[in-house]
Amino acid sequence: MARLVSNCPACSSELKVTRLSCASCQMQLDGQFEVPPLLQLPPDELEFVVEFVKHSGSLKEMAALRGLSYPTIRNQLDAIIARLKVRHDGGDRKRHEILDAIAKGQLSAKQGAKRLKELGL
Repeated sequence: MARLVSNCPACSSELKVTRLSCASCQMQLDGQFEVPPLLQLPPDELEFVVEFVKHSGSLKEMAALRGLSYPTIRNQLDAIIARLKVRHDGGDRKRHEILDAIAKGQLSAKQGAKRLKELGL
């Protein structure tokens, strides 16, 4: 099965999941579904996270497994953590900006709801 693609190959914008289907009964659900932050990581970083969890979160074991130094593995993990924080904090910031604009009367509730929906929030 093909890997989940999370960014548009044409413009690099984030893709939204719009259809889910059951392989067993063929039922399909259409809508806009949130892609979990871990699945939005590039394949190499997602593989790192999976290996890290399989090895009980041991950086020492990860260093031995990958033949790299402990500091190098620590830096890789720190980079993944930073990427996840940016995704999380960016969504929270946008949500607060929209809610503040509604509270100040700069946006109607309907416009705000539309923008939140467009952002997947």
